Amino acid sequence: MKTPTDCNSLADVRDAIDHVDEQIIALLGLRADYVKAAARFKTSETAVAAPERQAAMLQVRRGWAQREKLDPDFIEKLYRDVVAYFIARERERWRAG
Repeated sequence: MKTPTDCNSLADVRDAIDHVDEQIIALLGLRADYVKAAARFKTSETAVAAPERQAAMLQVRRGWAQREKLDPDFIEKLYRDVVAYFIARERERWRAG
């Protein structure tokens, strides 16, 4: 994969973006595996959401966004969506036993 400055065409850029997106999706799959693992340690459905952990996690992600020169509000929204999705799946598993 070429670096952004080494891209010589729009096709190069699109190929690199596709590669990055594939990696992001693979990492989301890995994150899902860790969410499943975390569910083993939660003793109630209430513990699934863990609002205190969620608030602290979002603050850390905002800091990482700033470090990478990304909009912290965008990253927070993105992670709120990701976390909401995984909490819903975890609750489904919890209810199913």
